Amino acid sequence: MSMKLRGETDRSKLPEMVGAVIYVRVSTKEQTENLSLPTQLKACEEYCQRQGFHVLARFREEGESAKTADRTELQKLLQFCRKNKGAVQFVVVFNLTRFARDKYDHFALRAHLKSLGISLRSATEPIDDTSTGKLMEGVLAAFAQFDNDCRSDRTRAGMKAALELGRWTFLAPLGYLNAHRTTGRSLIPDPERASFVRRAFQDFATGRFTKHEVRKNVNALGLTTRRGKPVPSQTFDAMLRNRAYIAQIDVPEFGISRRGDFEPLITERIFFRVQGILDGRYEVTSPKQRNDPDFPLRGYARCETCGKSLTASWSKGRSDYYAYYHCRGRCRAVNISKAKLEELFVEELARLQPTAGFMRLVKDRVMHAWRELKTDAAQRVAEIERRQRAIREKLDRLDQAFLFERTIDIDTYDRHRDKLREELTLTQMERHSSELEEMDVEGILAFAERVLPSASNLWVQSSLAQKQRLQQVFFPDGVRFDGKRLVGTGTTLPVFNYLNPISEAEKELVDQTGIEPVTS
Repeated sequence: MSMKLRGETDRSKLPEMVGAVIYVRVSTKEQTENLSLPTQLKACEEYCQRQGFHVLARFREEGESAKTADRTELQKLLQFCRKNKGAVQFVVVFNLTRFARDKYDHFALRAHLKSLGISLRSATEPIDDTSTGKLMEGVLAAFAQFDNDCRSDRTRAGMKAALELGRWTFLAPLGYLNAHRTTGRSLIPDPERASFVRRAFQDFATGRFTKHEVRKNVNALGLTTRRGKPVPSQTFDAMLRNRAYIAQIDVPEFGISRRGDFEPLITERIFFRVQGILDGRYEVTSPKQRNDPDFPLRGYARCETCGKSLTASWSKGRSDYYAYYHCRGRCRAVNISKAKLEELFVEELARLQPTAGFMRLVKDRVMHAWRELKTDAAQRVAEIERRQRAIREKLDRLDQAFLFERTIDIDTYDRHRDKLREELTLTQMERHSSELEEMDVEGILAFAERVLPSASNLWVQSSLAQKQRLQQVFFPDGVRFDGKRLVGTGTTLPVFNYLNPISEAEKELVDQTGIEPVTS
């Protein structure tokens, strides 16, 4: 009989290694952020090491869309889990948002993994499948939620009551200070900043300065944040929109809009003048614009010879200055007066203006394409549902063969059942992503019918900003000038593409972002 040495372990009783696979995903945009694949992978590896998991495989989804059909690594993970059933106990992700696109996909995938005996784990979130863990988590979460709801209800009730009395219950806006209740006011003017806030509103209301110029000026005069820093642009933008400066309290969350118990810093006339400028109802004339003409085609029109964007400037004549568009650098192919080039552009808009009959044709073609899209989507959904029914019928037959007819063994049953469940899960997610979003195509076309026939007049009467926006609507690729005339405009106007036969690729042109209303 052999004797064991002291401290020797009985290897026959060693627990088997717990197998895990890691799945990480990042979109193209997120590759530049703090959710990079190496960051996620490192966190998942460290989590597996702490838990004593043996990592069997790693699946890295990089730059893929959230649609299941495009997530090749996710499909490989599901196949790996099915083929290695019993060896894989856990799927580890960085967090749950990396695993599925939405709640529907998440629960569909998690249910499928559970059928394979696999649990989901997050490296950054405390999720646990044990009964004790679920019970404790549920009880603690319920009590925490109950306590939080009670405190939240009391706080909200008190806040709403104070707001209805006209009291400001938040941190004071820049230019005000929160006042003690004994003063009878909830806000009082800040002696260090109130005058600068008034100056900002007054200067911007004149329409002679841009937001950047006003902010730069009041910062130079001494306006600072509570931390003593110059006011940033985002804070300044919010300040110009804040109705608290006219002593108005607006809290849509509570349905409250009433006069505050404090004095306004700004008159209503100045405040609403500022809102009109911000909304584009009044023109803003900066010092540069007062001295120079507007050049709506600068940087938009290009030289046909060198391909570069045209610039614009004054040219001194014998007795006056004249505005010209001209080419950049050494190219001298374009040198044309502002009036002439803009006249040619207006003529081009007028020449391309569609007639009422043309617009009816466009509307018919677009609606035809949209109906085809909806039909195609319905056909895809019907085909997916047919495949789902076929898979369910196979599952039923499989159950019949194993449970009642006893013609297959349990290993064969498990193998085929798992594969069919995987196919069913993927088809359910495919159906979810194949449903077509609703879109007001008729409303979009009605706007186009109203705007397109008067394009040239609309451009002439618009402000500089509106002209530039219209240019992008009608000619998103810009225009080219060969020294005598504009060229290539007809091929760049998107709406005229609907005259051509609509191919599968062109159906995607029916998009609500193509033509947008212009601020009047």
